Amino acid sequence: MTDSKGSRARTASEKRERLMAAAARVVHQQGAERTTIADIARAADVPVGNVYYYFKTKDELVAAALGEHARQLQLLTGRLDLLPDPRERLKGLVEAWVSQRDLAARYGCPTGTLAAELDKRDDGGLDVEAGRVIRLLLDWVERQFAALGMPGADGLAITLVGAYQGMSLLANALRDPAVMTREGDRLTAWLDSLTPPAATA
Repeated sequence: MTDSKGSRARTASEKRERLMAAAARVVHQQGAERTTIADIARAADVPVGNVYYYFKTKDELVAAALGEHARQLQLLTGRLDLLPDPRERLKGLVEAWVSQRDLAARYGCPTGTLAAELDKRDDGGLDVEAGRVIRLLLDWVERQFAALGMPGADGLAITLVGAYQGMSLLANALRDPAVMTREGDRLTAWLDSLTPPAATA
């Protein structure tokens, strides 16, 4: 009996994860307003009626998409944290962004485009949630600049993340993945050029 319950719990958990991943993917491709629960159910290969067991409204699915973006970001930064040098971690982040150039050219930055769309709504909530995901990224980047000994780590983090948002937007507007490659090279060169101030005796 316990095995059966455990199996059902695992199946439910896997189904929920599939729905979250599908929500993140479909909302990125279509936008929150154009996406329906049926679209997400189809992408997750879950019957539409089953979706309501996990998520009661489309907004809950959009929140789940944001949660999936946060999870993917934490997985990426967790891998990058294994690198011993903070500069290499930052360069690894840029490399990860550039590796998604075809997706960015077609749909833009997953979190940035969703944050811009949600900000146009009258009611607050999901736009704040999107801001939290971007804040996770900013905080991680800031920690890397601080570990490098760079003054103004918070401002440098905004510069780097802002450059990513800008190059994603331009790649999407121009439908040109090469924008990501070129700007990624510039960001990598910039990171290599940064020198912490000499310590005073």
